[in-house]
Amino acid sequence: MSKPPRLIFLLNSAQRRLQQFIAAEQERAARAGTGAPSPAQSGVLFVLAKEDGATMGRLSQALDLAPSAMSGLVQRMEALHWVERRASDVDARTQQVWLQPAGRVLLPALAKALGRINDALFDKFTPSELQTVARWLEHVQTLGDTDD
Repeated sequence: MSKPPRLIFLLNSAQRRLQQFIAAEQERAARAGTGAPSPAQSGVLFVLAKEDGATMGRLSQALDLAPSAMSGLVQRMEALHWVERRASDVDARTQQVWLQPAGRVLLPALAKALGRINDALFDKFTPSELQTVARWLEHVQTLGDTDD
């Protein structure tokens, strides 16, 4: 009988390696003279490219970040003039985030970098295998969500 895979070790190691790979892509972008948003900042830009004017809550949900972390992230992005935060016309208590031209100009380079990362991640795996990996990772995301 073979030993089961060391999933916790493999997941932690893979996460560290992926972060290093993403950092190398960020460095490449910086050397090319474009801004180098963090992975979380890139996520905000990608969400806003599809849902400009998304609420802070929607961004938190889309990126799986705590609202307090999202607030600081958006504040830093506002300082770079990548996004603008405004009160909703419908409910002044709700803040919406809008993509600004300086943020929009970053999207093509970010999409290219994301393509390189995905190509490397998908290499040597069949679509069926990738679906299994995705299903397992989605399962891991739900751990602890139950009220047992």
